[in-house]
Amino acid sequence: MNVIDRYREGEPVELCEGELLTPAGLAGDAARGVLVEHAMEVTVNTVPTMRVVCTPDHLVDLVVGRLYTEGIVGGLDDIEDIYVCDQGTRASVLLSCHHADFSRQGVETVPSCCTGNRVYNRYFTSDERPAKVKPIPWEAAWVFAAARAFAEDSPLHKATTGTHSCYLVLGGTVTICREDLGRHNAFDKVVGAALREGIDLRDALIFSSGRLPVDMVMKAIHAGVPILATKAVPTDETIRLAREFDLTLICQARPDSAVVYNDPLGEKR
Repeated sequence: MNVIDRYREGEPVELCEGELLTPAGLAGDAARGVLVEHAMEVTVNTVPTMRVVCTPDHLVDLVVGRLYTEGIVGGLDDIEDIYVCDQGTRASVLLSCHHADFSRQGVETVPSCCTGNRVYNRYFTSDERPAKVKPIPWEAAWVFAAARAFAEDSPLHKATTGTHSCYLVLGGTVTICREDLGRHNAFDKVVGAALREGIDLRDALIFSSGRLPVDMVMKAIHAGVPILATKAVPTDETIRLAREFDLTLICQARPDSAVVYNDPLGEKR
C-alpha cells in the first residue's frame, strides 16, 4: 500500500471562552477546551464514497480501518494507494481489487453516533455474510488492564471530556489508543493503525468507551477481532450476534469488575 499523506495534523482541541453559570447566577469567565470537528470526503476508485466527520488526526488510519471493518477490503494488499490532501479534507483511495462496484446509488445513511457522517455507496451495505470469529483463550487481567487505562483517562478526553476512546490490547498490554468524536471512528482508527503496524487482529482485544450497538459488533466481526469489550452496555441484538459469530463479548468493564455476555471457549477465570 502506497500512502501519500500531505496533511499536517491539525490541533484537535480549541480553547473557547464562556461564562460560568452557577445556581447563584453567573460567576465570571470560563475557558474550556472543546473538540475540533473535521470533515473529510473520501473517494474510492475515483467515485465519491463517504463523508467522515472526525477529529483532525490519524486520518489514514481512519480510512484504512473503515474500509476493513466494513468488509470492503480484506487487508492492506487490497489497497494500492491512499492520498490525503494538504488540508485533510479529501482522501482518495485506489483499490487493487476491482470487484467493488463503486457507483453512487442508493440512499445516504448516517451511522448511529457520528453526526454528519454519510455513506454514498450501496457497497457499504453488502448482504454478504461474514465469517465467524475464531475464539482465543483470554485472561481477565487483559480486560482489567484496558479498564484501568480508560479510568486513567486519555489525552483528548482529559482535555475536553468529549471524546470516545478505543484501545487495542495484546496479551494484557495496551498497544494502541485512539480517540475521536465518535466511537465508530475511534474503533476504525485503532483497526487501521493495527493493520499498518502489522498487528494480527486475530490475537487482539479491543476495548471501547462507547455503547455497542449492532454496527459496532459487526465491525469487530468483519475485522476478525476475537474479543470485544466496553465500559458501557450492549443491546440484546448485540449479544445475539456475538453468540452467533463466536465473538467474546465483555461489557460494563471497570477496573474491578465486568460482565461476560459471551465466552465461546467457556473457560473458568
